[in-house]
Amino acid sequence: MQCNVGKTDRTIRIIAGVVIIAAGLYYQSWWGAIGLVPLLTGALRWCPPYSLLGINTDKK
Repeated sequence: MQCNVGKTDRTIRIIAGVVIIAAGLYYQSWWGAIGLVPLLTGALRWCPPYSLLGINTDKK
C-alpha cells in the first residue's frame, strides 16, 4: 500500500471520523460505526477509492 492521503486530507478524515463516532454514541445509533471508515483511512494514510481513481494528495 502506497500512501495516497496527504497531511490536510488526513487531518480532516480523522476529525470527521471522531465526530461521526461521537455523534453515533451521543444519539445511541449504530450509524456512528460509519465514522470508522474516515478514521481508518486517515490513520493508515491510504484510501482504496483514491487508488482506483489515481488520486494522490500526498506531496511526497
